[in-house]
Amino acid sequence: MSAVDFGRRTLVVRRSWLGARIDLRTIAVCAVLAVLAAAVAVLALMSGSYALSPGQVISALTGGEAGIVREIVVEWRLPRVAAALVFGAALGASGAIFQSLLRNPLAEPGILGFSQGSYTGALIVILVINGSYWQLVGGALLGGIGSALVVYLLAYRNGVQGFRLIVVGIGVSAMLFSLNTWLILKADLEVAMSAAVWGAGSLNGVSWGRVVFGGVCIAALLLVAGALSRPMRHLELGDDAAAALGVRVASVRLSLILVGVGLTATVTAAAGPIAFISLVAPQIGRRLAHTAGITLAPAAFVGALLCLTADYLAQHVAPTPLPVGIVTVMIGGCYLGYLLFTEARRRI
Repeated sequence: MSAVDFGRRTLVVRRSWLGARIDLRTIAVCAVLAVLAAAVAVLALMSGSYALSPGQVISALTGGEAGIVREIVVEWRLPRVAAALVFGAALGASGAIFQSLLRNPLAEPGILGFSQGSYTGALIVILVINGSYWQLVGGALLGGIGSALVVYLLAYRNGVQGFRLIVVGIGVSAMLFSLNTWLILKADLEVAMSAAVWGAGSLNGVSWGRVVFGGVCIAALLLVAGALSRPMRHLELGDDAAAALGVRVASVRLSLILVGVGLTATVTAAAGPIAFISLVAPQIGRRLAHTAGITLAPAAFVGALLCLTADYLAQHVAPTPLPVGIVTVMIGGCYLGYLLFTEARRRI
């Protein structure tokens, strides 16, 4: 079902990706981002101590190559590339949810304290009970939900205002950061060093098992986010306007927060807290697609491309291999500087 709006010269497709109205420009932007991500993925699969040609990579992916080449591409390099794409998309969508809910370009799980909460839960599993990966997933999820609940309750005053939620989230994040530092300092040296490296956000050692499990969880959460995307857009108009349109404001907002926290916790359990992609991706996606507000699809595609590109730079361009989170922090710092510069110019 579609309708052509001749006045705007835009074909608006009422079918939607995850429930939102998408015009041709958004579809084209997502397609271009997907092509760029595929190109970077092939480049990442080619690069390494054992260099490969594009033909060898494509042949290994399609089953035409056997032996050591297929082992390198499919078993060694492809899990990392797939993890970067899937986890980056999850972080981009999570940032889109929170920036849309709070109507603030600085709203993202790291600033709100949810990433630190997930990291705290994962650290307790790693350092205190020395648990398995599945316990790590549960700890990250419980830590993220717990921190979200604390921030939500502390910020609630006859409803939740975006600015208050951000301020409370910054405070809770600082407290959790101190707790995480104390946990690492009290741990054995070897365990503390591995936990600190993992805490920077790293895709080292990501296996197919983690990628598949994380991908299934992320896909399910994105479907839920899609079902809530239309009321999410209505909430951007304000609580009163959204309620007049039939949106159950409190329940929808709480559901979206839980979905966003779930996306962040899933990534944190597998790769640690990869910072700033949730902050940067939604705004870049909105500017590329020229949408009035934050939408999920461009944010997810930009997040996937950013995470994969950052991981490639961390592994193959830096003098020594780095955790991907260090590169994303550099990208996020540049973006924050850009935001401050544009805001200062706007006020002059």
